[in-house]
Formats: sequence, C-alpha cells, structure tokens
Amino acid sequence: MSFLEGLSDSLIRAIEDLGYEQPTPIQASSIPPLMEGRDMIGRAQTGTGKTAAFGIPLVEKADPEGRYVGALVLSPTRELAMQTAGELAKLAKYKRGVRVVCVYGGQPIERQLSALSMGPQIVVGTPGRVMDHMRRGSLDLSQVRTVVLDEADEMLDMGFRDDMEEILSQTPESRQTALFSATMPYPILMLSRRYLKDPAMCQVENATRAVEAIEQSYISVRPFQKTELLARLLIRDNVTRGLIFCNTKLGVEQVVTDLHKRGFSVAGLHGDMRQIERDAIMGRFRGGLIELLVATDVAARGLDVDDIQTVFNYDLPQDAECYTHRVGRTGRAGKAGRAYSFVVGREVSRMWEYRRMTGAKILCEKAPTPDDVQKVQLNRVLQEIASHAEIAHAQETYEAAKQLLSSMDPEVAATAMLSMIISATSARIDENVDLTPPEPVKKPAVYPFRPSQPRYGQGGYATDRRRSNGDGDRYPSGPKPAGRYRTGGQGAERRPGSRPPFPRAPRGKKPE
Repeated sequence: MSFLEGLSDSLIRAIEDLGYEQPTPIQASSIPPLMEGRDMIGRAQTGTGKTAAFGIPLVEKADPEGRYVGALVLSPTRELAMQTAGELAKLAKYKRGVRVVCVYGGQPIERQLSALSMGPQIVVGTPGRVMDHMRRGSLDLSQVRTVVLDEADEMLDMGFRDDMEEILSQTPESRQTALFSATMPYPILMLSRRYLKDPAMCQVENATRAVEAIEQSYISVRPFQKTELLARLLIRDNVTRGLIFCNTKLGVEQVVTDLHKRGFSVAGLHGDMRQIERDAIMGRFRGGLIELLVATDVAARGLDVDDIQTVFNYDLPQDAECYTHRVGRTGRAGKAGRAYSFVVGREVSRMWEYRRMTGAKILCEKAPTPDDVQKVQLNRVLQEIASHAEIAHAQETYEAAKQLLSSMDPEVAATAMLSMIISATSARIDENVDLTPPEPVKKPAVYPFRPSQPRYGQGGYATDRRRSNGDGDRYPSGPKPAGRYRTGGQGAERRPGSRPPFPRAPRGKKPE
C-alpha cells in the first residue's frame, strides 16, 4: 500500500490489523501534508475515515520517550471524543510507550487526573473539560506540537468558540494545526485565517454524495400520526437495529414512551443524561439488548455502530448537512442501508432541497396500510416455517402436532396458528388509523382593492379622497358608516353606548 510508505513497522502492523487495504479520499489527501508538518484544512463528513487521516500522523510522530502532551485533539461531543481516542489507541497498540488519554465531562475527574499524571503523548477531549484541566494545572499544553480541531463547525454551533480560542492561545505559536469540518461557513474561515499558517486544502469532492448508495424515501404524515407510521414501518421491515432521530429532548422521551407502550425494545439518548447512563445505553444497544435507539443529533456524530439497519428521521433535520450525518449512520462497512423521513405539510420542499444538495435519489413513498403490514408478515412467517421444516425437532413436538391434526382439519389448524403469530405483532399498530395525508388546502383568491369602493380606516374615516364631495366632506354619498365622526355637536350622530358630546356655550357668553 503506497500510503504506508515511510511509516514505522509497528504502525503498519496496527493498520493491517484494522483491515485498511486502500486509503479513502480524505486519507490520501490529508496524510502527506500532515506528515510534512504543514497546517491543513480538511472538509469531510463523519464516516469518511478522517479519524485515521489525522490519527496515523499523530501516532507516527508521537515520542514514546516523552512525558509531555505532544498532540491535542478537540471534539464537540463526548461520544466522538471516546470514539476518536479508541481509534488512536488501536493505531498505537504496537508502539510501546505511546499513551492516549480521553478527557470529557460526565466522567469522574479523579480518573482523568490519574491518567494525565502518567504523561500521555496524545490527549483527546471536549473543549469544556480540557479547559477545566488547564485551570487545575493537570494539563500542560506548552509543548504541544500538533492540534487537531475535529468537527470544527459543530463545536462552533455548540458555542465552544471562546474555549477553542483560549485553548489555542495556550499552545506554542510553532504548532501544527489541522482543522476538519463538514461545512465551511464564514466563522470557520475566519478561525482558519487567524490560527492556521499557509494551510493545505484537502477537500473531498461531492462529500455529501456519500449517502447515494442508501435507499432513501420520505412519507407525508400528520404530526399526531408519526408514532403509528413508525410502528408500521418497524413491523413491516422487521427492523432489529434502528436509529430514530428527534430534534428535541422532549421528543425523544415522548417517542420512547409511545414505543414502550406498543411493546418495542427501545431506549433514548440525549444531552441531559449523565455520562454513565449514556454509556450503559450504548453498551446495551451495541450488544443487541436494545433494538431501537431514539436520539437527538448528539448521536449523529461519533456513534460507532456499523450494523444499523434503518435510520428514521422522526423530525426532519434543519439542513442538508445534518440530514447527511443522520442518514450516514446506516449503510456503513459496505452493508445495505435504509432511511425514512417523516414529512409534515410544507416540509416536503425541504426534502426537494436535500435531494438537490446531496445528489441522492430520495423517493416519495405512501404510508403502509394494515393490510400491507399483514401481507409482509404472512410471507415472512411462511419463509421461517419453510426454513425450519428440515430441522430435526423433539419427539414431544411431533406428538403435539399429531394430536392437533387429529382433532381438527389441517387447513383450519394452520390458519389458527398463523393468526396467532400475526396477531401478536399486529397488536402494536392501530388498524383504525388512516395515514393518508390530507389534501393541500387551496387559499381563497384575494382580489385587489378597487378605487371605486371606499376604504374606511380607524374611527370610520374614509381613506379614499376621490369619493369626497366639493364641500370638503371626506365621506362618500349615502349612509355614513357606523363609528365616531370628526364633526360633533348637539345633533351629531354617535355610536350607541358612546358618551354624548359636551354642549357648547353661545358666543360672547360664559357658561353659568
């Protein structure tokens, strides 16, 4: 492999253990400038192999004899920091003396203090916890030679800009800085101009098109029927490892509650949970103890699960980049992927925009009916029965089958058994709910104002002066509209219930 030329034998051995046969585009363009010591800007999404793109140079340059922090990697979330540290540890497992430490919020500080006191060469952490260790004096950045800003756009969106600038100001001016971002907004460009020196641009062309191989579709639905639609899709597709995205923490809790009531194996993941709870849920999800994971976008970046069968956008993401990150959680490691998006009303226009920006084929699909779900279930059960027909069964099973067939007709017995199997799963859906989306309501035609008709403003005054008479009267001919008038007096008309005008005194006389 040409991209391994010049690397140490221990690092090449670790790379071969990881199964890397050919570099990804971002790895092929990033590794050479990083090995030369140049600053770099890399534009790539999660799942394109950028961890190894900066991890291989970091591990190769690490000094096993040094007892100082030589490389710092900043990540926006705890999950991404843990994943990055794990990948770097795998790359450094044959390079003795190189230690990788991950620091993040939610973990006991004593454990991190003990790990930092051992003198690691590479530190991976979130900006908040890195700042905490800097204030405590447990993390010295005065000898850092390389800083990597991973998912820099996400860190800016989460409000870490001041922390990032403070951390960079504590590192030497001669450091090497690498910035990786999925998008290049104006704040990212300003950050790169301030802290990077003559950076090399490594941009993966059409990076958002990585989701083209995933089968994607959207379904129009009413907001209060999303859970029913989700349940039908889960049963029809027999989803055993699914990821459901919501935009809010409250939405995550509501979806988890609704699916629990329907008998699904599900758990929630969001930012308000303690780290020990999040680690436990992710461990159960990776181990197969939980079939469905409902999460906010905190799981879109750094979720290290390669066998996710289907992704559901329960709430539509805000932009195409977020859509790409969500959908990219499935179809990894060369496996087939499936993604559904639930669209409410005019959100369909956003799906058209995502289709244009990602270049993917996103099809419109109708919501499955109860009959559709039942037909798929019947076919699945018949296939399972056929696959088990050749398996040797216990003698008790044969005796029970003979007793059943002797007491009733075979067709009736088979029908009853299939009905029992299907009814166990059909109880999770409501057959009386019609998921047909409503027809769009046409707005009534609005005709423009015609000058021949008077328009009355506040207080009943006519605003159309063209209908006034020659005496200066601003009202059109005919009956006057209801309301107060500018002219008053004893005989002036007034609105019922209004206060009568104050009587005027005759000229030249004072009121008594």
